[in-house]
Amino acid sequence: MEFIIATPDQVTFAKEVNQYYPNILTEDALLFIRQLHRKFNKQRLELLDKRKGQQAYFDKGHYPEFPKETQAIREGEWSVDVIPEDLMDRRVEITGPVDRKMVINALNSGAKTFMADFEDSNAPSWANTIKGQQNLLDANNKTIALIDEKRGKHYKLNTETAVLLVRPRGLHLNERHVLVDGEEVSGSLFDFGLYVFHNTKILMENGTAPYFYLPKLEHYLEARWWNAVFEYAQAYLGVPQGTFKATLLIETITASFQLNEFIYELRDHIVGLNCGRWDYIFSYIKKFRNHEGFMVSNRDQVTMTTPFMAAYSNLVIQVCHKRGIHAMGGMAAQIPIKNNPKANEEALEKVRLDKEREAKNGHDGTWVAHPALVEVAMKEFDKYMPTPNQIFRKREDIKVTEADLVALPKGSITEAGIRKNINVGILYMEAWLRGYGAVALYNLMEDAATAEISRTQVWQWLKNEAVLEDGRVFNQELFDAIFDDEVEKIIREVGEAQIKDTKFCDAITLFKRLVIADEFEEFLTLSAYRQL
Repeated sequence: MEFIIATPDQVTFAKEVNQYYPNILTEDALLFIRQLHRKFNKQRLELLDKRKGQQAYFDKGHYPEFPKETQAIREGEWSVDVIPEDLMDRRVEITGPVDRKMVINALNSGAKTFMADFEDSNAPSWANTIKGQQNLLDANNKTIALIDEKRGKHYKLNTETAVLLVRPRGLHLNERHVLVDGEEVSGSLFDFGLYVFHNTKILMENGTAPYFYLPKLEHYLEARWWNAVFEYAQAYLGVPQGTFKATLLIETITASFQLNEFIYELRDHIVGLNCGRWDYIFSYIKKFRNHEGFMVSNRDQVTMTTPFMAAYSNLVIQVCHKRGIHAMGGMAAQIPIKNNPKANEEALEKVRLDKEREAKNGHDGTWVAHPALVEVAMKEFDKYMPTPNQIFRKREDIKVTEADLVALPKGSITEAGIRKNINVGILYMEAWLRGYGAVALYNLMEDAATAEISRTQVWQWLKNEAVLEDGRVFNQELFDAIFDDEVEKIIREVGEAQIKDTKFCDAITLFKRLVIADEFEEFLTLSAYRQL
């Protein structure tokens, strides 16, 4: 049955939209989206334009600095608003896309919180995006359920569930299916706006509120933009200022130089910062990609103990605790390895050591990508953090300089590293183009951030003709040979007859175009979104 929905003046849908989800896309909800767009989209585009100027500055060989104009904020004695009771203990957070089964399983996982993701682990097809909003509304109403007839399973919420946080899309992404005044609306405003419009009252009646993770911010002016969005939305919905709460993902290299400033701009709404490690590595390579002699070794060699990564993690802890908020650790991307107990044990030990390090250093919690990792992470934080958090640990012993934050890691570039980047990049893109944003590959949960590292490294190594560990130069000829070989392997594994029923041809073409392009494309999802 086709529903026709009432739309406010100057709100239209893209031609390919043929499902309107009238329970979510109500006239009043779309009116709110229209108001958000008209008030905030112009400034969003201006902020994105400022990023281009910043990149031009880095391309001349410069590095970020602690902003001189905000020295008083960094050195001042101030702290933020109170953290809500249900966010005081966040020792283990699980993350994942907003599909119905994931939402139920994550809320039931035993983790303290669940970050429902409209961003890197969600391929933003029209159906994924709007059904995701419905899934979260049903979860907040405690009515969400799923019957899997093939498996004979019935999924429903436990009595006790994780606290829900929501990650809208980054500022760079549009929602191309909805237009206001003929312009595509911001994915950030669309995801945020629909969620708060439908859920604020329900959440407050349940003794909680809308909680968010804000991704990929590069400058404190972007945090100021989000703060203004929060203030406007709270006023529009008639709730007290400070009701909405946010944790910022520190996943761009420039953000590390402005931690105090980010917190200050959102001081009435912020409850924490999180070390988004995979996007951070991507940003580090991307921002300095045109520096002479700047080359980052194989992705697997860059860990949280790598000096520039350790510096950033420690600085987040120090600054957060000084300002009275949580310093959240990073993602454990491992997933259980079935039918290989030894390999599974080794993977779980990697997770345990990672979480032990975070807890000992002073992080107040951490991320996992799979329910089976919740217990491993929980044990380490229970062991080293008997209190709800460690904000009382001020870590005044930490000294991090500008140079520490950008120190080039030591390591090697190998043919195996090139092959893995090509293989993982293509496999992930193919799944993304089919509508899957979180993909299990080689016993790791890959999302857009890890795929970004893969294609960015290949682009940079090729453009700079990197010298491999064995002495060969990674030039166009060698790339073509390795790329063609990896593509042949994929075709053999999928089957020549079956490959036409997949998105591999599109993914192979897109990956190659991105890595051989003269000009680097800021986000692979910008091109891929048009093919989704």
